[in-house]
Amino acid sequence: VIDANPSAVAAVFTLAPQAGIDSISTRVRVDDYTNVHAVAELSDGKLYVAARYVKAAGGCSAPALKQTADAIPIGTLRFREFPASDSAQREAQVMVRHPNYSGMQMDQLTRLYIPADFVENLKIWQGDQLLLTVDGGISISENPAFRFSFKPTGAKTFSVVGGESNSTHFN
Repeated sequence: VIDANPSAVAAVFTLAPQAGIDSISTRVRVDDYTNVHAVAELSDGKLYVAARYVKAAGGCSAPALKQTADAIPIGTLRFREFPASDSAQREAQVMVRHPNYSGMQMDQLTRLYIPADFVENLKIWQGDQLLLTVDGGISISENPAFRFSFKPTGAKTFSVVGGESNSTHFN
């Protein structure tokens, strides 16, 4: 939760109970100096909150960067698994090529606002076991990347299914 952002909830991460996830990271846009909160709801319903004051500004309305890989289609997914330092816990990253328009960026040529279009949801599986669901919004940065730990099951495949706010899907 980013207090000063136009849409305060940046993302909701739902962890599968058997996934063994103990860390998640991503980049977010911050519109103004504000508190950023992480809220965790445990399986027993208890809520835990951590907050940090962040000095940053302009992220929600800043123009998107020039895409250097224009030949790569929007919605292209990349998956990276990191070398194991512990056989009982692994780390992976899902990257999505997407401008994640907030609806507040202005096209520098036409001076018109670019309509909101962002990665709205992702589901990540290890084999046939769901690991993680991400429900995102305009506060997630362009070309979002989600890095997370997980408990390996021995499955040989990972799969990711995602959807945009404009109802386009990718996998």
